[in-house]
Amino acid sequence: MLSAPEVVNLHDVLTSAWHDEANHPSSLAPVPTVGSKSEDAWPGSVTRHHRANFELWHIEDEARAPGATDAELAGVKRRVDQTNQRRNDLAEELDRALLGWLETQGLPNPEAPLHSESPGLIIDRLSILALKIYHTREEAERADAPPGHIERNRERLATLEEQRSDLANCLDALWRQTLAGARRFKLYRQLKMYNDPSLNPAIYRKTLKVTGG
Repeated sequence: MLSAPEVVNLHDVLTSAWHDEANHPSSLAPVPTVGSKSEDAWPGSVTRHHRANFELWHIEDEARAPGATDAELAGVKRRVDQTNQRRNDLAEELDRALLGWLETQGLPNPEAPLHSESPGLIIDRLSILALKIYHTREEAERADAPPGHIERNRERLATLEEQRSDLANCLDALWRQTLAGARRFKLYRQLKMYNDPSLNPAIYRKTLKVTGG
């Protein structure tokens, strides 16, 4: 069901393919799956989650563009919040899929020590590292780079690749231990408050003032 090398490879393939597109679409079309089984749908779930991080990365770039107006920045901020919510929801979906598959195997072992970080959260970190590696490699290969730029980014690239390798190994180790009944993980809900009008004072207090409540 879960293989860290396969996740890392899928992240890299998708990142390269999406950057090769002439225009980045604002939303991801539904990802076809081989079948209804969890292991068949798994690549689609990883793809949808990575797409959210991909879009978030480039939306945040828009906020750093020189000359962006206050209105444009406000619009970017709202898109960041919306996309980040989707990213977190999809990370939870990854854990939910894994736990659903494990349940059919009589796992996780409820008596096993609890791991503090779930596979979905680790995959989220791997997704971000894939984007960092792609863009750092771009900088390390820039033909118009100033002196020292290429060398500095080659060093950064080596560090990022080492970090990703370490994290991928940790993911595989957690999965092996979970399958062996020696470790367990839980679904940790992010429970973001800022997108919920009933939980964000900056929204509901202003709404009350406008409506006269």
